[in-house]
Amino acid sequence: GRGRGRGGFGRGRDGRGGRRGRRDGGDKEEWIPVTKLGRLVKEGKIKDLEEIYLYSLPIKEYQIIDFFYPPTTGKLKDEVMKIMPVQKQSSAGQRTRFKAFVAVGDSDGHVGLGVKCAKEVATAIRGALILAKMTLIPVRRGYWGKSSGKPHTVPNKLHGKCGSVSVRLIPAPRGTGLVAAPASKKILSMAGLEDCYSTTRGHSRTMGNFIKAVFFAVSKSYGYLSPELWKPTVFNKTPFQEHTDFLSKDHLTTEGKVITNEGGY
Repeated sequence: GRGRGRGGFGRGRDGRGGRRGRRDGGDKEEWIPVTKLGRLVKEGKIKDLEEIYLYSLPIKEYQIIDFFYPPTTGKLKDEVMKIMPVQKQSSAGQRTRFKAFVAVGDSDGHVGLGVKCAKEVATAIRGALILAKMTLIPVRRGYWGKSSGKPHTVPNKLHGKCGSVSVRLIPAPRGTGLVAAPASKKILSMAGLEDCYSTTRGHSRTMGNFIKAVFFAVSKSYGYLSPELWKPTVFNKTPFQEHTDFLSKDHLTTEGKVITNEGGY
């Protein structure tokens, strides 16, 4: 029969309702990784986030970021950049949903941006935060002129585009600060940049595209091979090859269920 009073939807096996995703208080439950990368991180085989970026491994679980940046430490800051209603015309009228843009960063060379649309604002923010963690990228920093002290600006001119909005980031001398709009200034400071000039073209009032363009520009910082990166590359085994014996074994969950190692990233 159909589920009582629910029209038969959302009921799991035996009408109990399967737990899907993260509910309130879901953080307290133990993380059971479902990807190869997640298993290696949880077992402590991968010591640093940079090791993941070095081998360009896709991060499919936000708990991997939480492992390196525990929420209790507060090192990884998040900021809701914009919440906007979007509408779809249906036969019964308009259907309104909310689109949330959330940026995360540690102000030390890592920044991420997540966009999520949902019926409720809280759900959209929560989803965007998870997506922002999974899109966390390393940001290369450099110098303007003399290479003394810590890197403080972008290493070279960077360009990002989304929709009609084009953003250009230009290296600036130490002490200049971030010469940018308030929205882009937040993303640049989250990335750990102290000085930077910026220029924008297009309809930058469209906040979503403007934020994305800045993020795309920052994400290209490691894409340019400057002379100091011309050293011969020493190829090592990827973590998946190095720990192949560990990954080939089936692993147990907290409930004692066996998860086989078929497929996975």
